[in-house]
Order: sequence, then C-alpha cells, then structure tokens
Amino acid sequence: MLKFTCCDAVQQFFTSGQAQVLRGITRGFERECLRVDAAGHLAKTPHPLALGSKLTHPWITTDYSEALLEFITPPSQDPDFPLRFLRDIHRYVAPHLGGEAMWAGSMPCVLGEDKDIPIADYGSSNAARFKYVYREGLSLRYGRKMQTIAGAHYNWSLPTDFWLALKDCCLGGSKLEDFVSQRYFGLIRNFLRYGWLIPYLFGASPAICESFLQGQPSDLPELVPGTRYGPYATSLRMSDLGYHNRAQANLRVSVNSLAEYTQALEAAIRTPDPFYEELGVRDGTRWKQLNANLLQTESEFYASMRPKRIGKLGERPAKALHKYGVEYVEMRLFDLNPFVDIGITPEQGAFADVLLLMCLFRDSPPITSREQSENDENKRRVVNRGRQPDLHLLVHNREQPFRPLAHELFDDMQPFAEMLDAAYGGSRYAMAMRDLRGRIDHPDSTPSAQMLAGAREHGGFFKYAMQLSQQHTQALQAQALDASATARFVASVEASLREHAQREAAEQGSFEDFVAQYYA
Repeated sequence: MLKFTCCDAVQQFFTSGQAQVLRGITRGFERECLRVDAAGHLAKTPHPLALGSKLTHPWITTDYSEALLEFITPPSQDPDFPLRFLRDIHRYVAPHLGGEAMWAGSMPCVLGEDKDIPIADYGSSNAARFKYVYREGLSLRYGRKMQTIAGAHYNWSLPTDFWLALKDCCLGGSKLEDFVSQRYFGLIRNFLRYGWLIPYLFGASPAICESFLQGQPSDLPELVPGTRYGPYATSLRMSDLGYHNRAQANLRVSVNSLAEYTQALEAAIRTPDPFYEELGVRDGTRWKQLNANLLQTESEFYASMRPKRIGKLGERPAKALHKYGVEYVEMRLFDLNPFVDIGITPEQGAFADVLLLMCLFRDSPPITSREQSENDENKRRVVNRGRQPDLHLLVHNREQPFRPLAHELFDDMQPFAEMLDAAYGGSRYAMAMRDLRGRIDHPDSTPSAQMLAGAREHGGFFKYAMQLSQQHTQALQAQALDASATARFVASVEASLREHAQREAAEQGSFEDFVAQYYA
C-alpha cells in the first residue's frame, strides 16, 4: 500500500492546480557507445578531430577509453528535446566515423588484451593530465575491460516553484536548500529500494562476447561458441561481472542524509588503501594513479543514482554538494537499447519521470545496513535472473514473488503518471506505463529476452550486435542534418578546438600542485 510523505498535504497538492509546476522538470541524457572497426574490434584510432576537442566540447566527448564516445544533451524542460538533440548528435557524428560504427550494445565488442584498450588522451594541460591519470588509476584498480562497458544516464531535477509549493504543503521549517536536499535524498533511498524495476523493464545485456572474460573462468553457460549468457539475465552490465564491481563491495556510502553522504566520500578520497599503496602512485615522473586512497575522486564511486551539484566556483563534487545542496540526480541504471539507433527510447524517460516522482513522494525512512544488504540482493537477483518464472525478492527479510511486487509498484505509480499527463496534456505517461506493465507478465517481451532471441538466431551475441551496429550507423549516416543544425555543430567543434588550444597555451604550473589543489 502506497504511503505518502505528509500525506494529506500531498493529496492537496495533487488535486490543486499546482501539478502544473511539473512542466518545469529539467531532463537530460548521457549516452556512451564504443567505436568499432569494420571487423567489430575496438577501434584503435584517435577520437575524430571533426568531432572537436573531447576535453572542451559540451556535447561530444569520451568516457574512459579513446574509443568510448559519450554524448551529452543540454538540460531542457521540454520532455521531447533530449532525445531529439541526442539524435542530432548521432546524425552529426555518424558521417565522421571513417568506416567505423557505433556499437549498439552495453557489453563490448571483441576485445584484445587489457593493455591494448586505449585510454582517452585529453592533451597536455594539467586538467587533461588529471583526467588521464585518473583513468590510469582506474585501469590499475579494476582493469580496462570494465571501463569499456557502456550505458545511458538520466539527469533529472525539479523546478524551484515545485519545491516552494511542496515546502508550503508539508510545512517544512528548514531553509529551502536544506528541504530540497532532504527530499532528494529521500528519493534516492526509495530508488535504491525499487530501482530493480529498471533492469527488468529495460535491461538489454543478457549475453557477452567470450573475449570480455579474457580467459578467466565463468559460471555463465555457452549460448553458442564465443557467446556466454545468463538464461534469465536482464543486465549483466549491472552484475558483478560488469560495472557493479566487487572491488567496491565494502565501500559503504550512506544516503541517509547529505552530511553522511558527503562525509563518506570525503573520507574515501583521503583514507589510504594498503593494496593501492602497494601499487604506488608514481613511477619516477610517471603518475600511475592520483592517490592511493579508497577513491581517487568522488566520481570513482559507482552507484545506481548520484546526487549532483555543479559548483559555482569550480568546487569538486562532494565539496559543492556540501556547500550548496543537491541540484539534480543522475540515474545510472539504463542499459543501451540495442534495437534503436540512438540507444534510448522515449518510454525510458517517461517511466523514469513517473518512478522518480513516486520515489520522491513516498515515505523514505533511513536505510539500515540490513536493508541495504536486502536492496543489493534484490538488484543482484533481477540483473542475473530477472526473467526467471519463480523469481522472488526480499521484503523485510521475507521472500515475496516478483510479479505481484512489480504490479503493486505500477499501481502505486499510476497517480503520478496521471499527474504528469494532467500537467503536460495528453496521455503519454499513462500509455507508456500501460505498455511497460505488460512486460511483467510477458518476460519474453523485454529487451533482454529479445536480445537473447536475436543472438540465438544470428549465431551469437557478437554477430547480432555487429549487425545491429552497422545497420544503425548506416541509417544515421543517411539522415542528413539540415543546414542550420550542421552549422551549429560545426561552430561548436571549432569553439571547442579554440578553447582546447587556449588551455594548452595557458600557464600551467606544476601538475603536483594542480593535484594537491584538487584535494585541498
């Protein structure tokens, strides 16, 4: 049964005209994807110059590897804008790939040895070197293959008018920025409780190329030679095999309050780890990692959702959060959808809007260590065997069947879909929820099941993903941008290259001082 925070006041909020403030929700997507050569191997070529500087371009950059593209949409209050702009980015990028393709799946293409995966090179400025050394540290700590996994992130925030209205309804006595942070952290806690719905509905990585294992043993059975898979898996990307790496299993970062969260991150970037100390920070003049602590930077902490704040004076993430409070949240559970050319479908954003609103309004007590273990176990079960017919999840230490729990959550989300439809007009949210709900009772309709079926039909994960990658890249190359959009991208590329050159030419000082200043 759904329990709202400050229930009567929230009901009043629903029924009053104040739901219109939801039109001010700001959204944005980040999409990662690998560049691959004509044989489906990881590209060894540099980031194309025609795409601008990966250090300074606002929309087109790289993540860990030189071959791992990352596309970032500007924040917008128009719910259709992020995917429209993301498509334009793809249409601009595709013709500049020189015979390469954008890999369609979250799990990578054919990989060689770990050492052959190229780290992104951002240049010679101190800021560029910092990014490179950070990535060197990631390869030292976790290996490079993990860093080739791609996904999609959803950035989401509510407008000031919403927070003022809600604070008035709930008779919040604290400062507005404190009230906002408290409610965002309540949202995050609930997302950790119910976010397992995301990999079930949208997970699309149930299989991997054998090369990803790099000769290591695996419990995954063989689908066909060269492909390992989880028979009921939804998102191996989010499993212990993928980005949910066991190396951070003992790193406990509380989301029970802003203070606890930022203090935990601050402690992690300042607490030495004996193994990382043994690896060493420097080898002569060569930096191997930024430090030998539990985390090099706050960004190294892998989480399903992160509270975010852009510093007003360039502060690092935890410091900016502590100083100014939460500005938006970054939801990080989406696999790439390999069946669409831009990797993300409209219903993903629609569902996230509804789920995040429910998480915001629902009661959200602090998460105990016992409940955290339960939340982790539920996500582990869904990503590894979410389509298993008799799957059960844990609720207050008791095993409960998956499907009734999922249906109950859809029931609880229904009022929020209706609220969003009332705010925007139309029935976008109700229709998306209705269609997605069908996946609960029909697991064969999920992207993970469809991906497995395609892999079986086409002779394995690699062959199927390669075919989709080539089809998508060719389709995008055939979708010419209009003259004004092309001019906008060309101008952004030129501006990024100018800014990059200016940074390279500017007085740098020592890299040691630059690193020390970051942690000061």
